[in-house]
Amino acid sequence: MQYELYYWPSIQGRGEFVRLVLEDAGADYVDVCRQPGGMDRMKQILGGHEPALLPLAPPFVRAGELWLSQTALIAAYVGEQLGLAPVDEQGRLTARSIMLTIADLIVEVHDTHHPVAMNKYYADQKAPALLRAASFREARLPKFLGYLERNLERNGERNGAAVLVGAAVTYVDLAAFQIVEGLTYAFPRTFGGLRDQVPRLLALHDLVAARPRLAAYLTSARRLPFSEHGIFRHYPELDP
Repeated sequence: MQYELYYWPSIQGRGEFVRLVLEDAGADYVDVCRQPGGMDRMKQILGGHEPALLPLAPPFVRAGELWLSQTALIAAYVGEQLGLAPVDEQGRLTARSIMLTIADLIVEVHDTHHPVAMNKYYADQKAPALLRAASFREARLPKFLGYLERNLERNGERNGAAVLVGAAVTYVDLAAFQIVEGLTYAFPRTFGGLRDQVPRLLALHDLVAARPRLAAYLTSARRLPFSEHGIFRHYPELDP
């Protein structure tokens, strides 16, 4: 089955969490908006021209006859279809729960540079961004990282594996990899100061990065660089 991924063509953003699953699984997929006419097709769907789904915003995916939106749901469905998810019910529910928590973290990262309004530039909300970023650095980020680290420790004790759920790499491990990548770019000073507290998370990052298909993707032109247009943005004043 060929998957169709609809997302903005020039940024990693939330779409990258889906791309990582598709790339690691070796799936047949099309990044539609990077193709001629793809943006027009995405706008048609956002305008209600696909009867099966009216998404609020990208990313969304067509998987055969099915349409899905929301990053966490897409990653879970595609991961479960392509063998990047636990096979037991409790494992799948645990993976979905962790993925939803990672989605919460993504929102909080975004809100460090857009704490007031999505439709205003960062420069228009810089003062509240400084306050929001301070809270994120000091309280919220350590809490989320601690959550991931504890899950890794707990799963290691239960299953003897250095992954978040079960005994093998799943889509939530790929999402955790992207979190480390994004934080390293956006908050290098803060994350650098927290690295000693999350050795299992860093080891997971390295484990995922070494997977052959993913390693090939990360060094290809398909992997867009981080920039100040996506979720993970590096503004030095937000990471003093």
